[in-house]
Amino acid sequence: MTSLAEETFALVTQELALPELREEFDEQKAVGLLTQAVRQLLDQNLERFLQICYRVDLSENTLKKILAESPPEQLASDLAQALWDRQKQKIVLRRRYSGTEGSE
Repeated sequence: MTSLAEETFALVTQELALPELREEFDEQKAVGLLTQAVRQLLDQNLERFLQICYRVDLSENTLKKILAESPPEQLASDLAQALWDRQKQKIVLRRRYSGTEGSE
């Protein structure tokens, strides 16, 4: 079974078309790639980013809070971490209710 972090990366990759991690998987590197993708979307295609937030089911309150409170230089990383955490939460719930609760 894949780790929770690897499964989360696979789910995020589907939404954002992230490049494959070629070296050993590391959650921090995965969130770094996600941050780059979020930054690019914020700069070039905000509407697509908002659609992704909706599809991922990132709560509107979380999104508004980050947009209002995060310093501009940290905005992309905070949004990326929120997307990561939401996808991770969805996987945990799927595992729990499918009876495959497993490894971290």
